[in-house]
Amino acid sequence: MASTRARIAVDAMGGDFAPQEIVAGAIRAAAELDVEILLVGDPDKIESSLKQHTTPNIGKIEIVAADGVVEMHEEPIIGIRRKPNSSINVAMNLVKQKRADAVVSAGHSGAAMAAASLRLGRLKGIDRPAIGAVFPTMLAGKSVIVLDVGANVDSRPKYLEQFALMGTVYSKYVLGVEEPKVGLLNIGEESTKGNDLTLRTHQLLVANSQIPFIGNAEGRDVLSGQFDVIVCDGFIGNILLKFAEAVGNIMLQILREELPQGLRGQIGTAILKPNLRRIKQRMDHAEHGGALLFGVAGVCVISHGSSQAPSIYNAIRLAKEAIDNQVLERIQENNAISEIASANSDELLQ
Repeated sequence: MASTRARIAVDAMGGDFAPQEIVAGAIRAAAELDVEILLVGDPDKIESSLKQHTTPNIGKIEIVAADGVVEMHEEPIIGIRRKPNSSINVAMNLVKQKRADAVVSAGHSGAAMAAASLRLGRLKGIDRPAIGAVFPTMLAGKSVIVLDVGANVDSRPKYLEQFALMGTVYSKYVLGVEEPKVGLLNIGEESTKGNDLTLRTHQLLVANSQIPFIGNAEGRDVLSGQFDVIVCDGFIGNILLKFAEAVGNIMLQILREELPQGLRGQIGTAILKPNLRRIKQRMDHAEHGGALLFGVAGVCVISHGSSQAPSIYNAIRLAKEAIDNQVLERIQENNAISEIASANSDELLQ
């Protein structure tokens, strides 16, 4: 798929380190990626952050004024309605108005999801959006996408079936997996294991010929490389995401602590530097940038609240990949989505 210059609206006021780190990541993206950046937020604060950097690509960055930000303690729906001109609302409106191709935000994830649903709407045939996160696996160069990791605390079987279809499209066209293998996160491999949600979802996945479903995935299988797509409800998925991030951070910290000290350590570290860099790239969640919000009528990447410049850069890269590979269009063109939308009266979907 040929790359085209994308216009990315970045919520400059969202996140623990906004706007300084958000701006820094956006500047790097403007310099290294074929993108134009729309920094959304308080113009004075954004200008101040921009002045801290010297870059020849400042022409690829535009400031779009917004008034206020939805704070982390605010209820998502109440926050976006009380603050119609907040940075996340303005960023979503830019996509709705076709002035931007995607939104990246490290702010209130609930507010980002609510703003995307209300302002962009859902894709036809999708009942609930899902957050999809890409995880590294034990197999070098292979990733697995897990969805949902937080958009829906409570799910129905038909939602998970839709998640499986959207994840399959992403795995095939963005991650480059020719024949994706889909799994259902469960407490056992047997089809008879699980709660009511997983038992009924299993039936749907088996019955849908357009989903390359190979069976249940236990927790130990998530990072094994056996699966390319794993579906679950957002409650379990969010716990899995946060646990994986913690394990990655712990492993990196252990590596730092266990490397020899002194001159011997410096020499050893210098020799191992390329290997250590690759380990960090595989394990550090900052290298993945964020998670894509699937099912809404626009590309939206939700980054971690503690994101710093590298994460923001990678989030913008993730958004551009989704645009270049026409993820939204491919999901919408999937015949199975339309079939599911017209089959809501099926007994299994009740």
